[in-house]
Amino acid sequence: MALGVKQMMEAANAAVPKITPAEAREKIAKGNTLLLDIRDGTEVQASGKAAGAVHVSRGLLEFRADPDSPTHDKNFSRDKTVLIYCASGGRAALAGKLLKDMGYNEVYNIGGFKDWAESGGAVEK
Repeated sequence: MALGVKQMMEAANAAVPKITPAEAREKIAKGNTLLLDIRDGTEVQASGKAAGAVHVSRGLLEFRADPDSPTHDKNFSRDKTVLIYCASGGRAALAGKLLKDMGYNEVYNIGGFKDWAESGGAVEK
């Protein structure tokens, strides 16, 4: 049976806990975290990103996250806590499930960029 987006989102939301931006900031304060913005480049240009976030568009995520990939991003490490956001949380959930499938154990969906900014999270242009 083919999967639809509804089933994919249900599986992602079941696998990747959603936390608040405040909870994310607590995890960041403890260290060894990767704050990950998976929006498209045009979205980041328009609004900025969370301060300290690494931007990797969702379409390139596998290639940056896999340590065996020639385009691996050294910010990715399976021993880090990964905190992901997008515009509203949907892509972050799907990306989080993907990272879990790739062996990243501690992965959280922190929702949308707007949630981060409106909750007082630092933003950089």
